[in-house]
Amino acid sequence: MNTQNSTQVPELGLVCITASQEVRFRALTRKRLLQLTIPEQEQTLRTLYTENLKRLNKAVEFCTRENIHLYRLSSALFPFADEPIGMAILMELAEEMELIGKQAHLLGLRLVLHPDQFVVLSSDRPEVIENSIKILKTHALILDLLGLPRSPWSLMNIHGGKGDRAQRLIQVIQNLPDEIRLRLTLENDEYAYSSEEILEVCHAAQIPMVFDAHHHVIHEQLESYDHPSVALMLAEAQKTWTIPEWQLVHISNGDQSFADPKHSDYISLMPDCYKTVPWIEVEAKQKELAIAQLRTNWLDSRSIVRC
Repeated sequence: MNTQNSTQVPELGLVCITASQEVRFRALTRKRLLQLTIPEQEQTLRTLYTENLKRLNKAVEFCTRENIHLYRLSSALFPFADEPIGMAILMELAEEMELIGKQAHLLGLRLVLHPDQFVVLSSDRPEVIENSIKILKTHALILDLLGLPRSPWSLMNIHGGKGDRAQRLIQVIQNLPDEIRLRLTLENDEYAYSSEEILEVCHAAQIPMVFDAHHHVIHEQLESYDHPSVALMLAEAQKTWTIPEWQLVHISNGDQSFADPKHSDYISLMPDCYKTVPWIEVEAKQKELAIAQLRTNWLDSRSIVRC
């Protein structure tokens, strides 16, 4: 595992796919799957999983070639793997998955995951929480099969979910199995959980906080990423990381306006305090092109200062 110190250049991470067609994954809808017989379902999933593993290997190769050391896995890499039919096929591919994980490790590529919006651990409905844990268990198994550590190095990042349910969220997290809890991180969002609120949850649940500057400025109705509270919350979030060199943050810009929650093609505005963050996931529509532009316009011209 790589570690960094405050004098090193931040690592900029690729999210799931490329702007080009080079890194893409196959998908399958539930409607389409259920139209098939059971043997046809098995073969369809086996073919899809095998193909997506090949494409994951290609993503690892792409990141290596582009000198990218952080990659967010697609949460839809193995659709229906949380069902018995998908789980059985996933286990058939354990050896191939282990090889890909080892390759990523040898190449110095950090792999992380962001489960989809259906994961809500603070829901009022027990069945929603139960299904959320089921999804997280499947993601944790995928990370295990890739040989990734049960730690925030290979994090699974989620949002707080239903607002004003902090105590329920804390309790559910504390009772999660280790393969989930030891990897889990929480991220502030635009509406339900402010940076301060999610920070309190992270301290109580003893898990790291992934700070998102864009979500913060929208929630707090700020007009700049350089508002003092951005640097303050970044520093406070770092304290939740047992290994500060593993701290990961997100960056995005608004598409049509500064406070637009929709992501822009490129990142033209960066918080000054992000200059010393070790790991940054770049949430921009133009993916690797946005990373390249940031390297030229931000990293190459930056001066190292502390927030």
